[in-house]
Amino acid sequence: MARLKALNAASATQQSDLIMAALEAHPAFGAAQTILLYHSLKDEVNTHSFIEKWSHRKRILLPVVVGDDLELRVYTGPQDLAIGSYGIEEPTGELFTDYAAIDLIAVPGVAFDRRGNRLGRGKGYYDRLLPRIPSAYKIGICFPFQIVEEVPAEAFDIRMDEIIMPL
Repeated sequence: MARLKALNAASATQQSDLIMAALEAHPAFGAAQTILLYHSLKDEVNTHSFIEKWSHRKRILLPVVVGDDLELRVYTGPQDLAIGSYGIEEPTGELFTDYAAIDLIAVPGVAFDRRGNRLGRGKGYYDRLLPRIPSAYKIGICFPFQIVEEVPAEAFDIRMDEIIMPL
């Protein structure tokens, strides 16, 4: 967490651009019609311009914190974002519940290991959401220093299918 908070803005922007370009070039992204992304915080891989760019060609979903869970909403544009829990801009658009239609999920994390295990921020939102979307391809996106030797994982934890980070 300390390394995330100390991340240089220019370096983070450059690395975010590389990560999002790699996601954009990924075959799973090309084939996907419905994609669950996240509206990034300052210490996460920046997704803002990527969301806007692709929202005109693919159905982009963003999570909304509701109590202890994440609801999914269709992204309709920056005009329909409102500040929600934790200061995150969240969509106010249509509720999305057809989890089987989600083709791809880009998942944030504090740390990942090379086996696809993920460490979140400790609230368990994605731990509760991901089991509801078993058929979607899950890609963790992170900065290189977020890859660690081992992330503690339980049998019920959902692994990422792949991790994308700049080299």
